[in-house]
Amino acid sequence: MLPEKNFPSYAYLPGKHPHPVRDPLGHSYQSDPVTVAVGEALSSNEFRWGIDLFNHGYYWEAHEAWEPLWHASKQSTQHRLLFKGLILLAAAGVKLREGKRVAAARHATRAATLFRQVVNLPSPGFETALGMTPAALAVYAEAALTSLAALRKPMPGQPEPVFDFILAPNSGSV
Repeated sequence: MLPEKNFPSYAYLPGKHPHPVRDPLGHSYQSDPVTVAVGEALSSNEFRWGIDLFNHGYYWEAHEAWEPLWHASKQSTQHRLLFKGLILLAAAGVKLREGKRVAAARHATRAATLFRQVVNLPSPGFETALGMTPAALAVYAEAALTSLAALRKPMPGQPEPVFDFILAPNSGSV
């Protein structure tokens, strides 16, 4: 979605790599904080960057990309639920890559619950921004734990995605 941006040099896993923002060797050390208005969040480069990161297996980094959007959405319940769900789904990806299936299940289940709550609220542009409904994303979040493809050892510098789906925004109308 953002071909001008380069992926980080590694997908962070606790204990395996330098912490991206706290360690001077981290890939995002001293990066500038992001601010986005909630009304612009779904069309922002930050949201799209988070999707790129998520789809390519950079789950911790996707979480970090979406967290400022979650903070900005304090006055919009439906946006807050969506972003928190995405953050938890990304955290489930980190836990799956760490081999921590119980923690991954907890995060994925909480994400699915939040996505289902979004269904009961007006959700302006969410289906277009995600490439699926929040309800479908809830189903994928829960199914990820039972239909998980066998994790392969990733190629150096290329993390292995753990989910059997991608977020594929519909272009042009977000």
